[in-house]
Amino acid sequence: MTRPIPLLLAALAIALPLSLLAGRVWLDPFADLPANALIILTELRLPRAILAVTLGAGLGAAGAAMQGYLRNPLADPGLFGIAPGAALGAVLSFWTGWASTGWALPLFALTGAAGAMALLTLIAGRSGSVMLFTLAGMMIASLAGALMSLAISLSPTPFALSEIVTWLMGALTDRSWNDVLFAVPLTMAGIAVLWVAGRSLDALSLGEAAARSLGVDPRRLQLLMIAGVGLTVGAGVAAAGIIGFVGLIVPHLLRRFTDRRPSSLIVPSALAGALLLLVADCLCRVLPMASELRLGIALSLLGAPFFLGLLLRMRRGLA
Repeated sequence: MTRPIPLLLAALAIALPLSLLAGRVWLDPFADLPANALIILTELRLPRAILAVTLGAGLGAAGAAMQGYLRNPLADPGLFGIAPGAALGAVLSFWTGWASTGWALPLFALTGAAGAMALLTLIAGRSGSVMLFTLAGMMIASLAGALMSLAISLSPTPFALSEIVTWLMGALTDRSWNDVLFAVPLTMAGIAVLWVAGRSLDALSLGEAAARSLGVDPRRLQLLMIAGVGLTVGAGVAAAGIIGFVGLIVPHLLRRFTDRRPSSLIVPSALAGALLLLVADCLCRVLPMASELRLGIALSLLGAPFFLGLLLRMRRGLA
């Protein structure tokens, strides 16, 4: 069976330097570069490219682990309620006016993600039940969504309302090295935690009873999933806002090229997620539009038809 990792690494090695040249101002390495080319590369495009690769990797790995944990090919990292929790924290930073103060926005977002993780752990209890865990995540996501809507409706100024709505669309525009410094370590730590959970996810694919008989501790696995998804998704939302469908699309595209075990899908999904987000961000920059298309909107336009196709295929399979 073809292993996708070398091909994905090669594609990333090609796409990353090309992404540094693409944009409203194209940089031709074989021609005289403009005087500000070095600033464009090092201060604008390089941190943006690194963030796209990092956050895409985190979302891809989280999606693969989520689908393995819930044994549902339609599962998405947003189901845990951690992404809405992080988004709620960021919205509150805009609502209170703290978002313009240094590290306040990512700190608020990470605090929201941590709060959602703690609440999820508290509600799920010690049973390690996947069903209870899923329902708790859906409840937290619903609550966070309602609180975000409340914050938007009670927005203190039109400027704060505009900033909240724009940020929730998701984008990597105007990101700096400060965003890289906090997002990269957290995301890499989250991917590492999910990779550690891979073997237990393989056993869980046989059923909860079989996994217990093989020595899997459901409570430990649940905590690993909360920590791994919390770190990857929380860092992603804190740095770029809501970016959906990466964790849903990528595992589906790669599953046929692996042995279909969750542990063998996490790393390829991370690489493919990095490639998808990097390419999507480049396309958002170069599309001939009056203003740059938001990355979250672009991926939703791509992901919604993909999701519909999956549903129709599953429906035909059940017919």
